[in-house]
Amino acid sequence: MSTINDSTNPVTTDLCQLVYISRITSTGLSSPSTLNDISETAVERNQIDNVTGILCYGNGYFLQCVEGSEQALTNLKNRLLVDDRHKELKILDFSEITKRRFASWSLRSITLERWMTKEPELKQFMPFKPYNWGKNEWRKFLDILQNYYEEQVRTGNIDTPPIKYSTLGVTLSKVVGQHQAFFLIQTVLGSMIIIALLWLMLSDKIW
Repeated sequence: MSTINDSTNPVTTDLCQLVYISRITSTGLSSPSTLNDISETAVERNQIDNVTGILCYGNGYFLQCVEGSEQALTNLKNRLLVDDRHKELKILDFSEITKRRFASWSLRSITLERWMTKEPELKQFMPFKPYNWGKNEWRKFLDILQNYYEEQVRTGNIDTPPIKYSTLGVTLSKVVGQHQAFFLIQTVLGSMIIIALLWLMLSDKIW
């Protein structure tokens, strides 16, 4: 790629966009910190590589859009291909762009559930199943997220997570509250243990 030099307004064309979708694996689901780990590691590396973008997770699917130099995105793609926390990676776009969509986000993480979305335009993409989308629906989806980002820039409300959540507890924490989610999970696990013990005791008496 080339660089067009202008004394007043230099323009670089060495800027690309990588968009992909993938499915979370059992390895990814088995760790409650998977999403936080992905976000925190990516933010740190992306800041070094001058990569910006957004990561969406919902319903067991990922969609990520990242922007940076061709080399930085190629390196990122190669790391993604060997990451065992997701599978069936499908690249939707890897092309040159003239402007970043998410210039202030090293990596914004968003979880997508039907009851979490308030934007009418975004609801049409719920439940989140990007593998079932039409050819260019991912572009419409990113346009909506870009509008959200630009509104935050306009209001000076740039939230730069990673948001703290877990693959298991994200839904529970939203339903019953962050502080109650842990106790609810512990209660469910405790009930399962009690049921298992009762079943073993009854089995001994029957046989």
